[in-house]
Amino acid sequence: MPLRPGRSYRNYNGPAFTRLEYMNVKPKSKLMKVTMGNPNRDYDYRVKLVAKEQLQIRHNALEAARMAANRYLTTKASKESFYLVMKTIPHQILRENPILNTTHADRWQEGMRKAFGKNIGLAARVKPGSVVMEAMIKEDALPIAKEALRRAASKLPKKYKIVIEKMNGQQKNENKS
Repeated sequence: MPLRPGRSYRNYNGPAFTRLEYMNVKPKSKLMKVTMGNPNRDYDYRVKLVAKEQLQIRHNALEAARMAANRYLTTKASKESFYLVMKTIPHQILRENPILNTTHADRWQEGMRKAFGKNIGLAARVKPGSVVMEAMIKEDALPIAKEALRRAASKLPKKYKIVIEKMNGQQKNENKS
């Protein structure tokens, strides 16, 4: 059965479902790395991708955004000139009740009886104002980092803004994406 579209899981209104004792197997996360680049360097700026709305981000969307940002940063700047950190980690378990769409499916399927659903993936719950990912970078590569996070935001659902801060904590400017 193919993966349902992201709009099926983008919004949420119930409590988090992370209890492992109620399920047989926890799905594996597709998010491979959380940190990329060189963490041991002094950087001038911190560029953050901040969520504007409450949403759920599936683990495959987080991995696509991470790969897009990392690829752009490594091609335009070297691996030693940035440090990219994923701040949002998926823990919410997504379930779906598979429905048969074949001839005589009504004889095999139980319908809504025992409709708890199977585990199909993981998602991260994000609140407005929370940081999804951030990049630390030198001043000369600041436009590269902004473009990398803009490309990462295009892989994620809903809207985000890019916030640029100096590493001493003073906020420099804010860029809407």
